[in-house]
Amino acid sequence: MTHTNIIGFVALTVGAVLLFFAWRGSQAPMDQMSEALTGRFTGNTMWYLLGGIVAVVVGAGLLYRG
Repeated sequence: MTHTNIIGFVALTVGAVLLFFAWRGSQAPMDQMSEALTGRFTGNTMWYLLGGIVAVVVGAGLLYRG
C-alpha cells in the first residue's frame, strides 16, 4: 500500500466521520428550529457538511489515483 493510498483512506474516513457529525447535528432540536425558520442549518453543521464532502472527494480521488 502506497502513501497516497493511506492518505486517501484516512481522508475518506475523516470525511465520513465529519458527514456523520453533520447528520447528527442536523437532527438536533435547535438545528431543526433554525432550519425551519431560516431555511439553513447552523454554521457548525454547514462546516461539518462541507468539510466532510471535501474530505470524501479528496480521499476518493487519492485512492483512485493511487
